[in-house]
Amino acid sequence: MPSGGSSGINKLDVDRTPHEPSDEHLVKATLAGDNGAFAQLVTRYKRRVFSLAARFARDNDELEDICQEVFIKVYENLGGFRRDAPFEHWLTRIAVHACHDALRRKRHAYRHTSLDEQAMEVRDHSAEARQEARQARDLLAWAMEQLSPQEKLVITLLELEGYSVSEIAGMTGWSTANVKVRAYRARLALKRIVEKNDER
Repeated sequence: MPSGGSSGINKLDVDRTPHEPSDEHLVKATLAGDNGAFAQLVTRYKRRVFSLAARFARDNDELEDICQEVFIKVYENLGGFRRDAPFEHWLTRIAVHACHDALRRKRHAYRHTSLDEQAMEVRDHSAEARQEARQARDLLAWAMEQLSPQEKLVITLLELEGYSVSEIAGMTGWSTANVKVRAYRARLALKRIVEKNDER
């Protein structure tokens, strides 16, 4: 990832052409009562929000709920956008917090599920290598669900989404030191979960 504070949102799905109005222009228009301007913002960033939320959602219904929640919060809090940072950074912070809230809501439901219940069925039993790879992915997915919401959030943003420690700090409101500590503890917890399962 490039240095200098660039965000992962810039390198992924943002639907914008050079001739379209700026985010700041659309924000001002929305605050002035132009709902069409907000629809443009949604169109511009919906793929990015869906991409991020898909890391945390368990199914399509939950994915839709998270994304809808993100854009509702964006609309309701648009007056609080202070333009001291790019709009996409502000929107991403809201999306990260919505994903964190979703993780906390479903944490109890996953706490006691077994690996067998979390693992996906391997369809091709004749391909041993493919089966082992699938089982490894299933194990990782199951192990991730055993982490606390904060642990899963920091691991996903850092390792899967590719954000830097400073970017995660900006999105979550945690200090950079806190992000590093949480990432270390999350990796350690993930390792212990996998090792404990291997001992079964």
